Amino acid sequence: MKELLELVLIVALVVSCHATRKSTDTLKQHQANLPAFDKEGHRGCRGLMPENTIPAMYHAIDVGVTTLEMDAVITKDNQVILSHDTYFSSAITTKPDGTRVTPQEEKGLNIFGMTYEETQRYDVGLAPNPGFKDQHKLAATKPLLSKVIDSVEAYVQSKNLVPVFYNIETKCNPKTDNQYHPAPKEFVDRLMTVIKSKGIESRVIIQSFDFRTLQYLNDKYPSIRTAALVADAKGLDEHLSLLGFTPDIYSPMYTLVKPELVEACHKQKIRILPWTVNDKPTIEKLKAMGVDGIISDYPNLF
Repeated sequence: MKELLELVLIVALVVSCHATRKSTDTLKQHQANLPAFDKEGHRGCRGLMPENTIPAMYHAIDVGVTTLEMDAVITKDNQVILSHDTYFSSAITTKPDGTRVTPQEEKGLNIFGMTYEETQRYDVGLAPNPGFKDQHKLAATKPLLSKVIDSVEAYVQSKNLVPVFYNIETKCNPKTDNQYHPAPKEFVDRLMTVIKSKGIESRVIIQSFDFRTLQYLNDKYPSIRTAALVADAKGLDEHLSLLGFTPDIYSPMYTLVKPELVEACHKQKIRILPWTVNDKPTIEKLKAMGVDGIISDYPNLF
């Protein structure tokens, strides 16, 4: 009798897992098909225009990206805006008085401690960035994600182009929950509220180094594509074990990519999308390995 009960429980568990997977697969059938090779502009096109700004998104579209990569943070008044850092970086920020933010000041300019209106007093497009000598300088502020989406959708439509995808990174870290950003659940819910209000769920990827946000997404919003960002050499199997589910995309630092890794991802039906690749020979080398796309500061190299 005990053996029979155990067998029934095992069968029920298998059926339940199969049904859950089938339900998730059905939801994901409504997604737009990703490009065979996904040309992603990092922070729009950081090598050419001020990062994470609307002009950067426009220019990336002009040079032919298929996906706009960007970063999201949350303000004090719960607005989702574009920013790679959760504070105003000294590398790109000019203060309201016209002087540059210093490295000593930057961590004190916590975006989660500012209202959206307060963030608009800081310019992030005029300061020369020595790392990107080809970057065009112009006055710019950190934009609302909602405004970015509206602007991009209108821009693409005005040029009769194929709609682009959005690869949005959640900028959070277990060490700074509720200090520089909300905890994962609130962060993701606020992000998804914007995405759903704009009706672009089928063209969105959410990526993160913080696997907690991806785990919550997989549970609460299973139709949304997820990308696991990795920068260490633990390897695919350990990263998948830590994640606890199979993401749509595995996104390693490009130096970690070897033919064996590409093959391992494809065996599990995971797309592999390395970052951040900024020279033509390396782009061609990775394409020859069979990667499914590349994230670059210089999408004109594609």
